[in-house]
Amino acid sequence: MVDYKQSNLSIEKIESEEEDSHITLPDYLIFSYPADFTLEILANKMNSGDIEVRPFQREYVWKPYQATRLIESFLVGLPVPPIFLYTDAVSQKFNVIDGQQRLRTIQFFIEGHLLEQKGKSTVFRLKELSPRSKWYNKTYQELSGEDKRKLLNTVLRAIVVKQVDPKDDTSIYHIFERLNTGGTLLTNQEIRNSIFQGPFNDLLLKLNKNEKWRLLIGKPTKDSRQKDVELILRFISLFYKGDVYEKPLKDFMTRFMSRNRFSSGEFLNEVEFIFNKTCDILYSSLESKPFTIKSGLNPAAFDSIMVAFAKNLDSVPSDVKDRYRQLIINGEYIAAIRNATTDEITMKNRMNLANEILFH
Repeated sequence: MVDYKQSNLSIEKIESEEEDSHITLPDYLIFSYPADFTLEILANKMNSGDIEVRPFQREYVWKPYQATRLIESFLVGLPVPPIFLYTDAVSQKFNVIDGQQRLRTIQFFIEGHLLEQKGKSTVFRLKELSPRSKWYNKTYQELSGEDKRKLLNTVLRAIVVKQVDPKDDTSIYHIFERLNTGGTLLTNQEIRNSIFQGPFNDLLLKLNKNEKWRLLIGKPTKDSRQKDVELILRFISLFYKGDVYEKPLKDFMTRFMSRNRFSSGEFLNEVEFIFNKTCDILYSSLESKPFTIKSGLNPAAFDSIMVAFAKNLDSVPSDVKDRYRQLIINGEYIAAIRNATTDEITMKNRMNLANEILFH
């Protein structure tokens, strides 16, 4: 059985792939406005689910002293930076883009417990304050009536963002990307995983456990930054929509994930079947690590070879291994997996070359 501890997937560094991940925003019409919520209202909205913190790798990570200092700031009347909320076009709920630690701290203090690392829950006491503070070591319930009302009536400003056009909610990816500046920045796929929760995202995570897939990419354990999941999304989006591909690749994949976020039934079953069968046939034909051409997995070789196999599942020639060797020394193909790999023409050329050399 595969051991699914976290690890790092070795990806070959290609300049064009790095450049693609830093391409700026496409055209959007975005509406934003300030909204002042009391802490009581924010806590109630968190409890009811009207404010939704999307699950992702970074859970509640604040240390007790950080949580205590936030509550003290509210009690003293010190200014606290605003949070950013995004209005979901479907549910009309507020999704937290920036400020989840602050919101959860408010919620935890009023409820009386503090969720610490490793899932432990302890009584939320303001024990990190100076012993001379009148709030030292107190829980919310132990505050005076005046201090409770002061806390609940304190206002925290929120910047509410709503995408008007296009109507696909993809701007939330870019907003999250730019506001996500604290600590270790999330990768592109970690951001998508945070934003586009739903059946399609669940399927990506499930497919990532496929044992033949783990062998093909040369890593028996899942990647800690979801690089392997992003490769699966890259394959699926190019398999289905490669004929209308437009640069940048990161936005192409984000749009595909957004549009299929709530897909279910027949489409998801088809995606699962195609991915699993492609991995089975590719592994039985070329064995492990066929996408490692030089140093580390080459993402451009990966997408072209995977898509070519997926489109020819029932017609794999007996000499496909020899054809593969011809492909990876073909000068035109080498250029297409090394330079300008996310350009539309380069993408089309390498897809065609892989399909032609491997299967025709």
